[in-house]
Amino acid sequence: MAKAKALSRADQQLWAAFSANISLLPGRARLTIEPEPAPPPAAAQAAVRVVKPATVVRPVQVDQPPPGLDKSSWQKLAGGKTRPAKRLDLHGHTAARAHHAVTGFIERAYAEQTRCVEIITGKGAVLARELPLWLNAAPLRPLILAIAHPHAANTGSVLILLKRIR
Repeated sequence: MAKAKALSRADQQLWAAFSANISLLPGRARLTIEPEPAPPPAAAQAAVRVVKPATVVRPVQVDQPPPGLDKSSWQKLAGGKTRPAKRLDLHGHTAARAHHAVTGFIERAYAEQTRCVEIITGKGAVLARELPLWLNAAPLRPLILAIAHPHAANTGSVLILLKRIR
């Protein structure tokens, strides 16, 4: 039988954190971890890394001008004057099929450097309600700059302004 490897320091710390919240069997002791010795001053300075803060991506909202978009471009998009280069019609789709279609459509349009696309959900409440959630999900949100209905009376259609590839 092979000898078991000793746990690494990170594994020991993880196990100690986990086992701190459980009841031990009689006769068992908790794993104690000795603190790491302080590194020498020269090594401590070499180990310092500059960490950039993570970029916070705020959710994009339908019919709300996003930060970073000029007023003229927003008015053209919200007024329906920006013409979409591509359209996706979701009539007859189930929510699952529509979600898959929207994700693929937006990713392809972005890869092709299309600036404005239109998604037609129709008057049904389910797809119209779900679409903003899908567009704000992790794979699509970084690609989208703004979302607007082309006309206040037409809530079954959404214009999406995609970000430029940099």
